[in-house]
Amino acid sequence: MLRVNAFRALRPPAALAEQVASVPYDVVNKAEARALAAGNELSFLHVVRPDIDLPDDTSPYDDSVYVTAKSNLQGLIEKGALVQDKAPAIYLYRQEMELLGQKVTQLGVVASCHIEDYNDGTIKKHEKTRQDKEDDRTRHVLTLRANAGPVFLLYKDEPDLATLIARDSAGTPEYDFPAADGVRHTVWSVAEPSAYVGAFAKVEGAYVADGHHRSASAARAGAELRAANPEHTGDEEYNWFLTVLFPASQLSILPYHRVVKDLNGLTPESLIEKVKAIGKVQETPEAEPQSPGNLGMYVGGKWYQVAINASLIDSKDPVNSLDYVLLYEHVLRPLLGIEEIRTDKRIDFVGGIRGTGELEKRVNSGECQVAFAMHATTIQQLIDVADAGAIMPPKSTWFEPKLRSGLLVHILD
Repeated sequence: MLRVNAFRALRPPAALAEQVASVPYDVVNKAEARALAAGNELSFLHVVRPDIDLPDDTSPYDDSVYVTAKSNLQGLIEKGALVQDKAPAIYLYRQEMELLGQKVTQLGVVASCHIEDYNDGTIKKHEKTRQDKEDDRTRHVLTLRANAGPVFLLYKDEPDLATLIARDSAGTPEYDFPAADGVRHTVWSVAEPSAYVGAFAKVEGAYVADGHHRSASAARAGAELRAANPEHTGDEEYNWFLTVLFPASQLSILPYHRVVKDLNGLTPESLIEKVKAIGKVQETPEAEPQSPGNLGMYVGGKWYQVAINASLIDSKDPVNSLDYVLLYEHVLRPLLGIEEIRTDKRIDFVGGIRGTGELEKRVNSGECQVAFAMHATTIQQLIDVADAGAIMPPKSTWFEPKLRSGLLVHILD
């Protein structure tokens, strides 16, 4: 049983929603965040990326970063840019965008989920977290006493929820605006949350789609606050964390491509010959692989399709059958000498939203020597890996559109 709860959201007045809402903290670097927030003192980037208001040489983990985040959050409250709802509610959040030539719509439920559902595996994960990033977000939550950004969860479609969502999204929204990047954001408030609580109780569990560090840090922060409270009852708000839950059928995953800075002593020709040992290699004008078990490889100014030999693919293994694992096991590690893709500076990752033209650009400029265009992980593959209690390779999924931060904030007090 998946537990969800209504909460009193801290959120902007409708007239300020577009100014306040920001991209997530982890999809932009400091320079990009600073540029996005330039001239907008109400941008929630001042809360989730407070380093933009500090000197360039400030460590991202310096005490001043967290102090500034808290001060900036309080400043938004004092300016009236964020106001807490008087009564708990559940919310609906729709995003619409043009994505690679197609209109994409996803409509989810904003609610708080229980930290114990994360701890006991009712909410399942498929990625490892980095300790430094987890520590950072835990401190951010504890300093603000709030979940500033939502965790993106998916669940297997439930008819009762679909009926509720269709009914309640037919009313007048609280917010409805297009962001500068072309994504339209619409939010409704649901004043009677009990029907959603009951409907989610029929859902066996949920899956972290995006936000592994946010979910891990929320659970850690809740545990720390619980331990520090001698009068803990279990009813406190810190037992819950901010999520947006989407039905699986509405979601799609973009590929996460790879680029490598050198050929580990090989020439383009010798790399191609070695890759032929694992599958059929054919020069082609098509960059995108058309099905799982196929890779696009850009080297020497040309694209090649690599069809991996079926004998190398264990279709019964949800992890080892992933294209990302096949690429690593048969090309990146043995041929290009990439041992640890989490830390090796010779490899970089390009989100599918940038397109394969970005891969050509990185190689043609000389910055990298080879690029690999990946076929996107499917939702079912993600579910299979998580259900098996297994872990995907890093940078195996790219969800789009990204959830905005600042529209709905969960206060832990």
